[in-house]
Amino acid sequence: MARTTPLAEQIALFEAHLTGERRASPKTVETYLRDLHAFEAFLAQENLPADARRTTVPVLRAFLASLFDHNQSATIARKVAALRAFYKFLLRRKLTTKNPADGLRSPKLIRPLPGFLTVDDAFRVIEAPGEDAARDPELRLRDQAMLELLYGTGIRVSELAGLTLERIDRAEGTIRVFGKGAKERVVPLGGKAKEALEAYLEIRPHMLARTKASPPPEAVFLGRRGTSLTPRQTQNIVRRYGALGAGRGDLHPHSLRHSCATHLLDAGADLRAIQELLGHASLSTTQRYTHVSIDRLMEVYDRAHPLAKKS
Repeated sequence: MARTTPLAEQIALFEAHLTGERRASPKTVETYLRDLHAFEAFLAQENLPADARRTTVPVLRAFLASLFDHNQSATIARKVAALRAFYKFLLRRKLTTKNPADGLRSPKLIRPLPGFLTVDDAFRVIEAPGEDAARDPELRLRDQAMLELLYGTGIRVSELAGLTLERIDRAEGTIRVFGKGAKERVVPLGGKAKEALEAYLEIRPHMLARTKASPPPEAVFLGRRGTSLTPRQTQNIVRRYGALGAGRGDLHPHSLRHSCATHLLDAGADLRAIQELLGHASLSTTQRYTHVSIDRLMEVYDRAHPLAKKS
């Protein structure tokens, strides 16, 4: 039987902290553990002490350097974040007296600008279900409501799939969504989104009648058999209408979210208001949309302004 190392015990304590005290999501725990076990494997390969208390900054840097040939910057940055969180935990618990992870620098990330649709293409996609003769009428109403909410409110696909009936305030014309970190926010519905949602809710009982689940699902959006619609199924629906409406068979629900933000910004909406609407924790995330708009402005300028034209 293999001997348990001090590092393995330290990682096990960190796992218990994540699941018990922090109540981190299973995906977060899995990611942290995978990164820490990769570090553990590196130490074993290099015959270095498997003990966080004996690890130095050069050892951590050597571990990160070993990743550069086969990993993207985002993956390495994530591993740096895992090591920092791990050592902060050990320090708080007084399981170590030093934090070598403080000496690490994350690689610079090149963040691509979000993809989005033009206003005309967005309208074509949103209106596509009404022209989808091959689709069941009830599914068309459902799909119309989903697209109106994704583009009209900018909610994430996971937030749409997690939307339940009790989170809809039909009188106020708002929905309550739970975003990243289980943070709740109230999102207003535009006239078109509210109208499409009301039309779908009228026929939802017919779809619910097909379910064999007990108790029946509270999810707003249901599949053919009356079961809750998954994010993957939602992605497929968006791709269907991306192809039908705008010739974009690769269209992702997140592109509708990006389109919502970009079009609001272009129309003069306040950046802080867009941040609140999208549920961004940091304004810097929302500010990425200003880059999109500036790029579009420069494109129009280069194409139209007399001084920009080459002689």
